[in-house]
Amino acid sequence: MSAILVKIFATALTLSQVLVDPESVRTSFDPVADQERVAQILKSGCTHMRRAFDIEDINLDDLMVTAMDDPEAVTGELKILQGLSFSDLHASYRLFCKNEQVEPSPVNLGEVVTYYNGAVADLPDAGKLKDLKLPGASVVLDGEGKKFAEVFEADHRRVWVPLSGIPKSVQQAFVSAEDKRFYQHKGVDERGVIRAFVNNLANPGRPAGGSTITQQVAKNLLVGDDVTYERKMREMIVASRIESTLSKSEILEIYLNSIYLGRTSWGVEMAARSYFGKNAGALSVSEGALLAGLAKGPNYYNPDTQAERARERMAYVLSRMQEDGFLTPDQVQQEVQALPKTILFERPRRTTGFYFIDHINRDARTLADIENLTAGSYTVLSTINAPLQQATEAALQEGLARYEMSIGRQRFQGAEANLAEAVKTLKNAKDAPEPPWQRALNAARLPLYDVQWPAAVVIEKGKDRKTGANILRVGLSDGRVLPLNAWEAARRDLKLYDVVRVRLIEQKDKGVARADLRTPPSVQGAAVVLENKTGRILAMAGGFSYPLSQLNRVTQAQRQPGSAFKPLTYLAALAKGLQPNTLVWDSPVTLPPVRGEDGRRSGDYWRPKNYDGGGSGIVTLRRALENSKNLVTARLLDGGIETSPEQSLERVCELAVEAQLYLECTPHYPFVLGAQPVRILDLAAFYAAIANEGTMPVPHAFESIEQRGRIIYSRRSKAPVRLGSADAAAFYQLKTMLQGVLERGTARNLKALAPYAAGKTGTSDNENDAWFAGFTNDVTVVVWVGHDNAEGKRRTLGRGQTGAKVSAPIFKDIVEAAWVHHAPKTPLSPPSPQAARQLIAMPIDLNSGERVTDGQRGAFTEYFRLNWFGRLSETQYRLVPQEEVYAYRHPDPWSDGDEQGGYDPYEEAPSPHGPGWLDSLRQNAPAQPRSNYGSRWWWEDDPPPRARRVDPDYPWGSRRVY
Repeated sequence: MSAILVKIFATALTLSQVLVDPESVRTSFDPVADQERVAQILKSGCTHMRRAFDIEDINLDDLMVTAMDDPEAVTGELKILQGLSFSDLHASYRLFCKNEQVEPSPVNLGEVVTYYNGAVADLPDAGKLKDLKLPGASVVLDGEGKKFAEVFEADHRRVWVPLSGIPKSVQQAFVSAEDKRFYQHKGVDERGVIRAFVNNLANPGRPAGGSTITQQVAKNLLVGDDVTYERKMREMIVASRIESTLSKSEILEIYLNSIYLGRTSWGVEMAARSYFGKNAGALSVSEGALLAGLAKGPNYYNPDTQAERARERMAYVLSRMQEDGFLTPDQVQQEVQALPKTILFERPRRTTGFYFIDHINRDARTLADIENLTAGSYTVLSTINAPLQQATEAALQEGLARYEMSIGRQRFQGAEANLAEAVKTLKNAKDAPEPPWQRALNAARLPLYDVQWPAAVVIEKGKDRKTGANILRVGLSDGRVLPLNAWEAARRDLKLYDVVRVRLIEQKDKGVARADLRTPPSVQGAAVVLENKTGRILAMAGGFSYPLSQLNRVTQAQRQPGSAFKPLTYLAALAKGLQPNTLVWDSPVTLPPVRGEDGRRSGDYWRPKNYDGGGSGIVTLRRALENSKNLVTARLLDGGIETSPEQSLERVCELAVEAQLYLECTPHYPFVLGAQPVRILDLAAFYAAIANEGTMPVPHAFESIEQRGRIIYSRRSKAPVRLGSADAAAFYQLKTMLQGVLERGTARNLKALAPYAAGKTGTSDNENDAWFAGFTNDVTVVVWVGHDNAEGKRRTLGRGQTGAKVSAPIFKDIVEAAWVHHAPKTPLSPPSPQAARQLIAMPIDLNSGERVTDGQRGAFTEYFRLNWFGRLSETQYRLVPQEEVYAYRHPDPWSDGDEQGGYDPYEEAPSPHGPGWLDSLRQNAPAQPRSNYGSRWWWEDDPPPRARRVDPDYPWGSRRVY
């Protein structure tokens, strides 16, 4: 028995059962013992089918005679029947349909049963479809209520609607087009199978399978769409079981929500939105007929590219609706005149916010008990600021590339794509206004879809015939052609029609002059923008590129914050009454072990060092924080906060837990220098609290979630949480000190931002992490740069690669974007009325902390805390006795005590942002000879100063003096 005949009879056995007795379908027979039973099933099935042929007015006997006389007339181009022995088929027809004796029998029922048993084994459970809700597309709105993103699984861009939400005309259009007898059959329609078979004989070019709507549901959702006899057999049995499990309305609802209709739309609701910009409930008769016509082949009947085909198919659907008695001839005539107008198709393609959307999905699981946003069709009102999000990603990506290029680590690892084949194909197209390379570039789906550098394709590479110069030019998506600037290794490896990423370089009054090559860096980074008052997350970049790494470093990673953690210790000191002008030794210090007296060893004592390895004598709290002095931070533990280092450490730990930087804090000295890792988002919330004078916002990414107009989750507005360990006065003093970090301190490269922003640099041990955390009146921005700790190994950014150098420029780009896209630039606010009642502003000498006459040269306005009686609390000499200060005071503010060639801590290169307060002081300072060793002691990136000349008879030895 031929293999094809075995498969045909196994299929006939399946069809006979589901048509004659669908409630008693067997999926396993004994190949020997059940042969007689199988023969009887086949005979009953043939009897049933003969009646269906009669109803369809098709003479089955004549068809068989034709097949015997001229097999080609039947098989034609139907590959599925080619190779079939029609003599065996005719003998089988006589045996099972006409009850004739045929010897020898053309059918080996044992082989048929064996094949059948294997084909229908382990059928899927039709009960899974009961109350089924397929994955859907959720819409994420931005902070202004505009559509920002769609979230959906592959092949599931749908919005589920109940059958009651779909007009009767649309339901009937699909029934008339796809399954005329849907409400009469029990899963498989023998008359539909017959019509499909006869139509295939007449038109073999586009074969039809005669599947019912129920069979299509079984195929799409349970048994798959393999083009095999096995799949067809499994589909028929599962369809019959679906009919016994679900009602017709339930089956139709599933079908209308699962069918693919083109424009990346599954289900009639999403198709209605994609084609007509409306909900399915508002579809007209002709619009519903157009969509129903697409079910047969969305690409073949695509109204965008095959308008005439689509119109003919729509007319066919309308005529079938008339045949079924749903429409009158006049209605059909009215609707068939022209295709309904469709809207412009915008393919759902997003280039930003992937880390943010991932964060929303996780938070929705925690806060709203929604397992996955794609489990249903939700509408999420998020907090994101779309243009600021894009600017944040662009700033981070450029900053990471800028860092690698500055240290020579950039590598070209190959083009993102090569369009040579696409360009070759498009060259054959005629009457195209754009060149082939431009059309190929615009059609390309690039793997790094969230990289904000423009994509460019290499269209010219070689040497100029006249000058001999190397030529490398790229084309952009808008048709511009620019020279490409790239390093030698990349120029050598680039090929014609390679796609690369570039940064466009503009020249004043000349527009874009060239394109600079950009490549994905090996270093990673992250950035977050938080609205100070509300805690709304306005932008979030969890890494360089989401396709390369889905780890969201803003929320899922913890890194050592380094000096970015120091404001916490200074806040504790200010809350205990110290003033910004309190003097502290910046000199070596040794602190005893934290726990107990017994068993101490010399190695248990803590001896921190400054970044430059030295010290600066006596400094004010302000200048120490501005210039990130580790030794001063350590000395604050010894009497600056509490009487003992251990008690002081406990207070800082308590403040860190209260600020929710940690769930628990283990007191150890390096903790105050940022040795304990934190989450970027948590650090941002603390800095926002500084901007708010102690009111800490709760970071959140969405306000509400709806489903079909019903509120699933709504964020409760809670009263702001104040950090009670410090009052508004202490927070405002800290805020002004952080403003000085930009004006004079470690972030003086951001000096131009100083009136409008404040912040702190941070660099962890061995330059493994580089931070900048800062804020304006409206937003807080935290930037981190570093290498992922692969396999627990830490990797340095390189000597001198600090937060000021690596992360601060990224902060600058992001905060300037926030001023454009969120809130305008304004000077940092003065103290609130609450803080102002506890503060008094007085002029001081910035370097010594001494009070001076208002208007005196070099006067700096400092804010001092008042005590409970409204009097000034003097703490300038609390930690360093006044007589000690005077003994170490400089002979004058422009000398370090050496007569000639002494190290000048105030010398620096001219500021690119114009003169500052120090420059104006210098103009009136007495002229003195200067050495070429001009680095200021507070710049944390600088090498240690040269050794001082020391007189052995000098009574205080070699200690640094103020």
